[in-house]
Amino acid sequence: MGLFDGLFGNKDKGEKIEKKDLAWIPLTSLDQLEEIKEKSGAKTQIIFKHSTTCGISRMVINTLKSSYNLTEDQADLYYLDLLSNREVSNETGYKFQVLHQSPQLLVIKNGVAVAHASHGEINNIDLSSFI
Repeated sequence: MGLFDGLFGNKDKGEKIEKKDLAWIPLTSLDQLEEIKEKSGAKTQIIFKHSTTCGISRMVINTLKSSYNLTEDQADLYYLDLLSNREVSNETGYKFQVLHQSPQLLVIKNGVAVAHASHGEINNIDLSSFI
């Protein structure tokens, strides 16, 4: 009873643990990249490049969701499905001078990538230090 409650949840308690939903902005067009660059002068812009078929990418996004602690006033958070938006993904690398990887997180301030990481290193970035 008690041992498995921690693993599978106790249905008798009626409790449901929900993952925090983030205020993702879908990044789907090349025009948005120029907007991100412009907006980064006043507010930090964050781009998460995600491969929907990659297990590592799935693990990283789940960890990011559970640890992300910035508000919408502090930063804009973009989600780029790189398989559906390959051209946008490629241009992101060119525009911000970051070699493509997946998953990948870019922090944009004043028109440039001030930080970026890929794979498990994404969760080591202290995003609050860029606010």
